[in-house]
Amino acid sequence: MISGKTRLIAHVGYPTESFKAPLIYNPWFDQQGIDAVVVPMGVREEDFAAALPVLRRFTNLHGALITMPHKVAVVGMLDEASTAVKIAGSCNALLRRPDGSLLGDMFDGAGFVRGLRRKGLALAGASCLVVGAGGVGSAIAASLAAEGPAAITVNDIDPAAAEALVARIRAHYPRIDVRVGSNDPAGYALVVNGTPLGMKPGDRLPVDVSRLSADTFVGEVVMRTAITPLLAAAQARGCPFQMGTDMLFEMIPAYLEFFGFGTATPEELRAVARIKY
Repeated sequence: MISGKTRLIAHVGYPTESFKAPLIYNPWFDQQGIDAVVVPMGVREEDFAAALPVLRRFTNLHGALITMPHKVAVVGMLDEASTAVKIAGSCNALLRRPDGSLLGDMFDGAGFVRGLRRKGLALAGASCLVVGAGGVGSAIAASLAAEGPAAITVNDIDPAAAEALVARIRAHYPRIDVRVGSNDPAGYALVVNGTPLGMKPGDRLPVDVSRLSADTFVGEVVMRTAITPLLAAAQARGCPFQMGTDMLFEMIPAYLEFFGFGTATPEELRAVARIKY
C-alpha cells in the first residue's frame, strides 16, 4: 500500500517500457515492510533539465534511479558527487538529503565488482583489461580502481574516450598503472566487456577469445541473454565468468544501502523479483 508517509524513489529515463527496477525493488520493499516505492517516470532527453529541478522539490522524494538518456546530463545538476561519478562522468543514483540537496553516486561498477568478490576473484594487485570507455565501462573501471589493482588497461574504438578515462582514473588513483592499450586479453587476471557488443546477433566478439587463458576471469555487461557469445567462448576455454544479469542484482544491495534501506543478497532479491530473462 502507498500511504502519505511512503517515500518516493523516482525511476527517471526514457522510454520506460523496458524498466525492470520496479519489478525488483517493489516486491522487496513489500516483503520487508519498507514504506517506499519505485515509480517509473518517463522524461525525454530535451525535458530533463527542466524536470529534475521540479522533482527535487517534492518533499516525499527520497531519491531517484537515473537511467538512459540522463546519466551524463544529471552530473552537472548534483550538489555533491562521489568519486565513482567523477571518474565515470555519469550518475545513476540520487539521494535527496534533508536540506533538499542532491548527492549522486554510480553503482554500475559497484554491482560488477561486488559480483566478482562474491565469486572469489581477488582484485588487489591484479591486472585488468576493460574494453569500452563509455558509461558502463567507465563506471566499472572506477570501481575496479577502488579495489587497488596493480594495473588497468583501457581499450576503446575511440582513443580519445579511452585517454580521457585513463586521465580521470590517474587523478584519483595515482598509484595504479593505468594506460590505454589494445584489446588483446592475454596475460590479464580480469577481462571486462564494457561495450554493447553481444546485444545484436552477428556482433563481433570484443576480444580474441583464443588469447584467453583458462585462469582469466571474464566479465560481461550485456544482458540480452544470460550466456552471451563472449561468455560461451570463455566457458569453452574453461574461464571463470560473470553474467551481465549478475551485475544488475549485485548493484541493488548497493542502492539499498545508499538509500538507507538496509541491504539484501542477490539471492534474496531474485527470490521475490517479478522479472524474467
